Amino acid sequence: MNKRLIYRIAAAVAALSIAACSSSVKLDDPAPVEDRSNMPADGSAAAGAGAGAGSAATNPAGGSRPVTPVTIDTKDPLQDPNSPLSKRSIYFDFDSFAIKDEYRSTLEAHAKYLTGNRAKKAVIQGNTDERGSREYNLALGQKRAEAVRRALVALGVSESQLEAVSLGEEKARSGANDDAALAENRRADLVYQ
Repeated sequence: MNKRLIYRIAAAVAALSIAACSSSVKLDDPAPVEDRSNMPADGSAAAGAGAGAGSAATNPAGGSRPVTPVTIDTKDPLQDPNSPLSKRSIYFDFDSFAIKDEYRSTLEAHAKYLTGNRAKKAVIQGNTDERGSREYNLALGQKRAEAVRRALVALGVSESQLEAVSLGEEKARSGANDDAALAENRRADLVYQ
């Protein structure tokens, strides 16, 4: 088999495995619970029982203890568009894998999240624009992914939480051929599993 075909197959397998793992449903979040421990035995409701789930009400049985619905904050900072973790791309100059200073805060935010959540893992996907041969772009994409991985490890992230892969030019964000489109394709993306 020639090397080009092997690289294409490896990139396709990596992209498919990442896509298969990228969506997850969280089923173990407990639902809000209303305290009904002081309800009358016959199940009838006293005054105040009609209070909405979002407001505190007096105990339906007439006791002095207020009934307060339990709320659980399940907001994941990875899903919050206002979180610094919503920025998951590190952009590079043409033919470079040097991380620019402007991405330091983004990397620090992701490092802080990963060190605080040791069970979380991320795949760093290195990407290039279309200029250059496929082999060259796969190598450059790998260097970009490795540069981001090394920066996160230097900030305290465990190596076991990170995987660096190259997608070369295969996962372009823009198919246009102007400078802005090419710059959009020169990046490393953090993809959480």
